[in-house]
This record gives sequence, C-alpha cells and structure tokens, in this order.
Amino acid sequence: MSAVAVAPAPAIVARAGEVRLRVRLTPKASRDGLGRLERLADDSEVMIAHVRAAPSEGEANAALVALVAKAAGLPKSKVEVVSGHTSRIKVLALSGAAEAIVAALEHCAAAAAPRRSPEADGDTP
Repeated sequence: MSAVAVAPAPAIVARAGEVRLRVRLTPKASRDGLGRLERLADDSEVMIAHVRAAPSEGEANAALVALVAKAAGLPKSKVEVVSGHTSRIKVLALSGAAEAIVAALEHCAAAAAPRRSPEADGDTP
C-alpha cells in the first residue's frame, strides 16, 4: 500500500464570489493586526492575526471580523466566521469580488513578512 500525498491547504482560497481565509488568532494581544502567512505542523497554511479583545462572549471573533473586513475593504456584514468559533484556528468566509479580496489579503501578508537583509542572502558588496 502506498501513501497518497495530500497537497498542503493554502490560507487563502478564492471561489466564485467568495474567499475562504484560514487564520490563527491570538487574542489579548498588545495590538490588532494581520500578519504574515505561516505554515503549521500539519503543513496547512494560516494567516497570523492578533486582536486586543479577550476570547470571551465572542469579543475576539468580532474583533477579528472587523480587522479582516477593514483589511479586505469590505463591510463587516460580508465577513463571517464559518468554523473554529472557539478555536485559535478559524476559517472566515469573505463575500465579494474574489480577485480584489485576495489581492488585499496578500498585500497585508507581504507587508507583514519579515524583511531579509542583503547580508543574510550573501549579497553584501
């Protein structure tokens, strides 16, 4: 019997009129913000998110919805937590123009990615 290779799940998946976003949420953080894309131990990808809200009574989820909506240029009513309501790993559905949403989310991830110095790449003059 041979093992079947499973492709790693991307954090951002575009569908017709919708984008699914997998995030790893850190509540009670010092700041609100979306971060880089990161690979988990199970080889799935997530976007890192931090919110100042506490994880009680849905406050952290509401803060996450507001944060993602702002980053994607959408009203909060177009962003919904579809799984992981009580987990750190959540999947959100963002309704709207998929290409524009993906571009906005990828821009956030790229802006948050750690910058590599030329010295680290061996490109010092």
